[in-house]
Amino acid sequence: QVQLVESGGGLVQPGGSLRLSCAASGSIASMRDTAWYRQAPGQERELVATITRGGVTNYADSVKGRFTISGDNAKNMVYLQMNNLKPEDTAVYYCNAKIRPAGSWERAYWGQGTQVTVSE
Repeated sequence: QVQLVESGGGLVQPGGSLRLSCAASGSIASMRDTAWYRQAPGQERELVATITRGGVTNYADSVKGRFTISGDNAKNMVYLQMNNLKPEDTAVYYCNAKIRPAGSWERAYWGQGTQVTVSE
């Protein structure tokens, strides 16, 4: 069974840093177009950053210059380095990826989310 598991969330003061990790496990034939989303209380889920298998990245305007998405194709891992965190970055962060399990069709998978809280 293919699954995505996020880790690395927590409580941090404004201006601090966190590094989120997303690990894909199971019988994976291919994985591409991974992304981080976030959802704050009472708000819709929003796209934070994306990365292609070839390493092309894209960011929401609100995080440009502060967040960096990266990936390790060999390990089926995706990371989100978050610097200069602000209270408005507080949200549950979700990993998303297009995965083709061995012997099956490609579809999008979601992780369970990891909480990031930025507060004094």
